[in-house]
Amino acid sequence: MDEKKLECLKQKSQSDLSTSIEECGNINWTTLSQWVQCICVVTFDLNLGQALEYVYPSEFKPTEQEITNICYLAFPDSNSGCMGDTKFHVRLRTSPDGNICKRLLQFQVYNNDCPPILKADQAHYWGFVYFRQKRDLNLPRGYFQKSFIIITRLPFFNLFFELLNYLAPKYFNTGKSILQEACIQINSRWPSLQVGASLNLPLFENSYQILIPKASSRKAIAPSESLENFKVERAQVLHPMHNKIIASVNELDLFHSLGFIVDHMYTLWELVLTAEPIVVIGTSPADCSHMVQTLVAIIAPLEYCAEARPYFTIHDSEFKEFTRDRGKTPPHLILGVTNPFFVKLLKDWPHLLRLADNQVSLQKQQQLTTKNVLNSNSVTSIGIAGPLKTYNSNQNTTGSNGGESWIPGLYTKYKPFLKKDKSLIKKVMLGLKTKRPEHVQTALLRRHLLELTQSFMIPLERYMASLMPLQKDISPFKSAPNTNAFKLDDFLATLELSGPQLTSTLKGDWKGLYRRFYSSPNFRGWYDSRYTELQLTLQDLQLQALSEANLEQWARDKQEVEIIDMILKLKQKLNLYNDKLANETSSLCAKRHTHSATTTRDQIRAQIDCMKELLPQDLKNIVNI
Repeated sequence: MDEKKLECLKQKSQSDLSTSIEECGNINWTTLSQWVQCICVVTFDLNLGQALEYVYPSEFKPTEQEITNICYLAFPDSNSGCMGDTKFHVRLRTSPDGNICKRLLQFQVYNNDCPPILKADQAHYWGFVYFRQKRDLNLPRGYFQKSFIIITRLPFFNLFFELLNYLAPKYFNTGKSILQEACIQINSRWPSLQVGASLNLPLFENSYQILIPKASSRKAIAPSESLENFKVERAQVLHPMHNKIIASVNELDLFHSLGFIVDHMYTLWELVLTAEPIVVIGTSPADCSHMVQTLVAIIAPLEYCAEARPYFTIHDSEFKEFTRDRGKTPPHLILGVTNPFFVKLLKDWPHLLRLADNQVSLQKQQQLTTKNVLNSNSVTSIGIAGPLKTYNSNQNTTGSNGGESWIPGLYTKYKPFLKKDKSLIKKVMLGLKTKRPEHVQTALLRRHLLELTQSFMIPLERYMASLMPLQKDISPFKSAPNTNAFKLDDFLATLELSGPQLTSTLKGDWKGLYRRFYSSPNFRGWYDSRYTELQLTLQDLQLQALSEANLEQWARDKQEVEIIDMILKLKQKLNLYNDKLANETSSLCAKRHTHSATTTRDQIRAQIDCMKELLPQDLKNIVNI
């Protein structure tokens, strides 16, 4: 049906496309809404400023508050002037919606299976922006300014930037027809969102191939390996003009952002790990958004559970909440900004990361850093002794934005708990000097940071597993026991024999870092997730024990009301178990686990039938209702 609608649209002229959609009938956007919420076009109105010009599909038009935020986030918020085309991404809070719970149900199975960093955001939208600014003397202000924005709940940076790079120029050249046809093609030709399967995403003459890894997958390079196999398997079936394999839907080029600040990479890792307030300031929203997302990624596979805004403006609806309501206690937040006003406004924030202006001088900065690092000195080793507002400088210079400027780098009074790995830093910088490819540098950094985070988390995971009650404490006739409480001092006592020093070469005050991490939102998010998993495991074990118990012997000295109560409890547990099995089946869980769970379910049914046989006929009818 959707293919016919697409043909109907193609036959219409651009001038009556809005009418043609109505003539083609109402479209069920089930598949599109999994991948894309809507596509917006924001223009500069001489009287209104940034204004929403168009949104498609109109059924998914954002709320007024969301539209206001989208419009302001769609344009660079600085005086530097981003001429030409600028691409960046934003994150904005969604407004309360009566239908939101229903809409988010489509992500429930997906979120249960995917890694935390790839989950569909329940409370925020991601926006991928293509901003075009060019001189046009025919316009009143002398400039053409317009943004094309893909709104989605998925943090698939690489996929959506590919779509943005393809669709936005087409839109600027041909208009709304491309935008509408793209949505219909996605809705009719793309598969449903799923984890662990190679997906083919055709769009016009392109075909994008992706794989969303499972949460249980421990192989960091699994997606690219699977996609290579997928390319061979599908080559005989699909023959698109341009076949594009996206090895990872979300992994950004770390070295692009960390190259000039690599000497302070470990300090940044600690700041992000403990969810310290960080403001990233630059002159380009592209650089800011890339850096913020890089910071969030450096603690992978641990989920960053505090707020992160890749690009933020003074007009955002959360402006007061993030900058004023907290007084001199900044929130747990990473904020990317370009307006110089934030420098003075956020002077009390403890950590500030200053980027090179539009990254124009980044290569020169990296070369200077390389020379100094190899000589054991770094130009970005700011080492602030005074308060942040002094910028650790006796001189103020004027940047390209007309305001105060300073040397790019990290400004903080934070003293790291761990000593940096100088050999790794020198290796990275030597690669810069020898012009090692940037993607190789990124792979080196990503692997090292992954191993560092895993070394930090392994003792926590081991201790958490020890909080499981013993098997003997699980009774078929009692409620499942709770997981034992996490006690920081008890955990720290385990570090001497099984701490991160067993797998990491970094030296320092690991216990101090764990104490700081314990009070952060990242610990709370990790602990809540693990606690829920353990509780579900205990319930499964208790149900398994109940399925194997001799209930017939238990019922010998029990009254009929107690037997009926047991039957009702078994039915309740069976219903919950059936729901769980349905989710596991749809999420492609391991066959071995599904078989075991099915066996437990069948045994529970048998237990219910056994209990019914012990009741008189009139009561059997009651429990069958």
